Amino acid sequence: MLEKTSDQDPIAFVIFGVTGDLTRRKLIPALYELYIADRLKMPLHIVGFARRDWDDEFLKKTLRDGVTEFSRSKPVNEHQLEKLLENSHYLRSSFTESDGYERLGKLLLDHNIKHVLYYLATPPESYVDIIQHLGKAKLNNFDGGWVRIIVEKPYGVDLESAQFLEEEVHRVFRERQVYRIDHYLGKETVQNILVFRYANGIFEPLWNRNYVDHVQITVAETVGVGTRGGFYETAGVIRDVFQNHLLQLLALTAMDAPVAFNADAVRDEKVKVLNALRPMAGKEVLANTYRAQYVSGTSEGKRVVGYKDENNVSPSSTTETYMAAKLYIDNWRWAGVPFYLRSGKRLPVRVTEIAIKFKQPPLSLFNWHNMAGEAPNELVLNVQPDEGITLTFGAKAPGPINQIAPVKMQFCYEDAFGGEPPEAYERLLQDSLYGDATLFTRSDEVLAAWEFTTRIIDAWKSFPVRNLPVYEAGTWGPPGADEFIGRDNRAWRTPVIGRC
Repeated sequence: MLEKTSDQDPIAFVIFGVTGDLTRRKLIPALYELYIADRLKMPLHIVGFARRDWDDEFLKKTLRDGVTEFSRSKPVNEHQLEKLLENSHYLRSSFTESDGYERLGKLLLDHNIKHVLYYLATPPESYVDIIQHLGKAKLNNFDGGWVRIIVEKPYGVDLESAQFLEEEVHRVFRERQVYRIDHYLGKETVQNILVFRYANGIFEPLWNRNYVDHVQITVAETVGVGTRGGFYETAGVIRDVFQNHLLQLLALTAMDAPVAFNADAVRDEKVKVLNALRPMAGKEVLANTYRAQYVSGTSEGKRVVGYKDENNVSPSSTTETYMAAKLYIDNWRWAGVPFYLRSGKRLPVRVTEIAIKFKQPPLSLFNWHNMAGEAPNELVLNVQPDEGITLTFGAKAPGPINQIAPVKMQFCYEDAFGGEPPEAYERLLQDSLYGDATLFTRSDEVLAAWEFTTRIIDAWKSFPVRNLPVYEAGTWGPPGADEFIGRDNRAWRTPVIGRC
């Protein structure tokens, strides 16, 4: 049930860590897009909470510059931007300073604000301090209003730390107040997975072990670790991408139909998928995962250094920058169907996609020459950069020779709807302001993902390696990655970037 806000009630959007890049690159441009589309509840007070020596005017200038540089809609409507930012306030305080939270409470009281959305745009190590101080200052609930809190990933670093964070969060906030954000879930194509499956009678009957040979989910990045070397050394692909993005995409792809399209029903089905993942431990993990690390090479036309030469990275590091995994979902729908997940940095293209590979008919049609390969039927959900859906199937090639060739049917979001899809943060901020948690992860969902992931991490620790296989920056990984999937007589799909 959504908590209501009248059109006259002021709302506060309180950003802890407002001075970071996330605010000016994503959050404020998203608010601006919502405002000019008349999808933002007003009046809205933007409250920045951070340690830097800023004031209200400098905050406004920084937010204004962020919208000018990063908003989708150009040119920026200066009048509307000023209206959006007119109620901007800056509170200078550390996250452990009680006085800062007292001043925050006074600001909310002075402006008669009873509806508050907190956003933790801070390093994860600050989450517990902020949550505890909000509780001590009694800023976790207001009579006649609502309070919600958005928590960015990473939500813990393993099962134990995630459980500790959950305990601290629930000491202060009820579960329905907590919005754990994964921006991938705000992508239009990710949301389209459910519509595509359940609103079209021709696909859902095929979405099971009887017709699907295997599924490939790819999250590829062209960038290296950049300035995040210190963080990445403690995270690697498994914590940075696998535990959240990849497992979320898997859950949405594999879930059964919810009884309704609301937060609890959708998340119930996603949790069932995560709980049905076949557990792995010990050497079984080593057989079903593959790790590698990039070395120097050419990426996007430029010569780049290897991972061990990045700043704040140990020269003897065994942190993975590439990971592939084969998972099974032990339920009635997917029994025996492998899900191949892979992600890496310094790969040839930036792309996220879900590829459903259908089974090949048992016999070639009349012994015709099949130019389409071993499995011509393929459905690809393009999540980024060009959102859309592509269906590949076999058709007769023109001419007197009987040959089957691959052809494609494509849906491109921009072509079909006449514009770029909204940024993920636009949808997620709108939903959090309206109290719709459907696209946010629930407590049991986070813990189920960490429970599965932690088994993998523990197995890697139990069987340490001196060096990982390496791959040149700008390639799709080392030969071992191809051998990993090749053991099952399958091959990685090579994503093609362009119009979907």
